[in-house]
Amino acid sequence: MEQAVGLIGDLGLPIASGLIMAYFIFIIMKQLMDGLVSEIKTVQGITSMLITRASIMNNDMIRIDVILSSALNISPDLERIARSSSFVEDGKIDARRD
Repeated sequence: MEQAVGLIGDLGLPIASGLIMAYFIFIIMKQLMDGLVSEIKTVQGITSMLITRASIMNNDMIRIDVILSSALNISPDLERIARSSSFVEDGKIDARRD
């Protein structure tokens, strides 16, 4: 309490109250940013999972296309299969070798 009175005596009431309000605003902003960072990390995790699912779905669609083509005695579209990045994508090797 004596420190607050000394601060008011040294700087004056308006400047001391402004510093105190700035400190509380800093604390509130820090808490908001911490919450925001955790939410951003959650969204990044969900996004990476969705990207993985989309690539797996692409691989599954190509596999189904090849299976149906062979079942119907139609030659599969080899150019489309070659264009797909079914085993290596972004430097990651697909662990599923169906």
